[in-house]
Amino acid sequence: MLDYIVVGLGLAGTAFCEKLRKNNKTFVVFNDASQRSSVVAGGLSNPVILKRFTMAWKANELMSLAKEFYEGLGKELQVDLLHDQPVLRILSSIEEQNLWFEASDKNLLKDYLSPKLVRNSTNSINAPYDFGEVLKAFRLDARLMINSYAEFLSAENKIRTETFEYSGLAEQSDTVSYKDIKAKHIVFAEGYGLTKNPFFNYLPMQGSKGEYLIIRSAGLKEFRALKSSIFIIPLGDDLYKVGATYSNKNKDNEPSMSARDELVKKLDAILLADYHIEGHVAGVRPTVRDRRPLVGGHPKHTRINLLNGFGSHGIMVAPWAAEQLYRHIEERKPLDPELDINRFSAMLPKV
Repeated sequence: MLDYIVVGLGLAGTAFCEKLRKNNKTFVVFNDASQRSSVVAGGLSNPVILKRFTMAWKANELMSLAKEFYEGLGKELQVDLLHDQPVLRILSSIEEQNLWFEASDKNLLKDYLSPKLVRNSTNSINAPYDFGEVLKAFRLDARLMINSYAEFLSAENKIRTETFEYSGLAEQSDTVSYKDIKAKHIVFAEGYGLTKNPFFNYLPMQGSKGEYLIIRSAGLKEFRALKSSIFIIPLGDDLYKVGATYSNKNKDNEPSMSARDELVKKLDAILLADYHIEGHVAGVRPTVRDRRPLVGGHPKHTRINLLNGFGSHGIMVAPWAAEQLYRHIEERKPLDPELDINRFSAMLPKV
C-alpha cells in the first residue's frame, strides 16, 4: 500500500515526486519518456516576456521559489543543475530603446530590466541599437535533472520505465489500484500526453510543438543568452541552443525541415559569425487555451489528480504548482483559482 502513484517524470512529475519524498510519502512513478518537451526546451527561466516587455505570469512569486527548489535538488543529486544566465534583448530601433527605458522604470519590472543599455562591442552579432539587459534569469539543465532524478528513484525502487495503461486503473472508495500496486492517490503529470488520458482529455489542452537547433560557433564567444525573434542560449564549448518555433500543427516529437528553415532564416539575421548545425530537436509543449496550468482532482474520481499544462514557463511554475496540489490533497487547501481545473467544469462530459 503506497501513498501515491505518479505518472510522468518531466518537470511536473519531478517536482511532485520530490515534494512527496521530502514529506516521507511512499510512491512509485511510471515513466516511458514519450513526452519530451521538458528535456528539449531551452531551460531558460526568464521573468520577463521580452516581446512586449511585460512580467510573466506570477514571476515575482515564482522565480525565487523555483530557484530554491532546483538548487536544493541539485545538492541532493550531487549535480550542477542551475546556472545564472544573463539575457540580452537585441533592440531593433530607437523606438524600441525608448520602450525598454519606459518598461525598466515600472515598479513591477525595474528589478528585472536594467535601465542601462549594453553596447554591442562584437562583430559577431547584428545589433546596431545595442541590447537591453534582463536581470535575475537562470538556466536549468532539465535533461540532466530528469535523467539524474530517474537514476535516483531507480536506486530506491521507486520508478517503472513502462507505459501506463489507463484501462488497468481501478478506483475504490479510499484507494486506487494498478496491476500489483495499491495507493491512496494517483497523480497524472504527462504533459501533452494528457490528450490520450480518458479521465482528463475533456480539458482544453492545445499543445504547441517547439523545435530547437544546436549549433557550434567558434566565433561567437558569448556567455549571455541573446533574444530577438529567437533565443541563442549558450551551452558551453562553443555550443548554443537556438529557438524556438511554435506550431499548432503536426504535434509530434519529430524535427521538421520547415522549422529548421525558419530558425536558420532568423538566426542568419542575427548571427554574423560562422556556425555549423550540430543537432535538431523537437517536443510538444503542454499549452492550455487560457495559458494557465491544469491542476486539481477529477470532479467525479476523488482519488485521481492532475498536474499539467505549464506551457513555456514550466521551469518557473512546476515547484509552485506541485506545492499547490500536494497541499490540496493532503491538507484540503483550496487551489489558486487560476490553475484549478474546476474552471473548466462545464466541459466535463455529462455521461
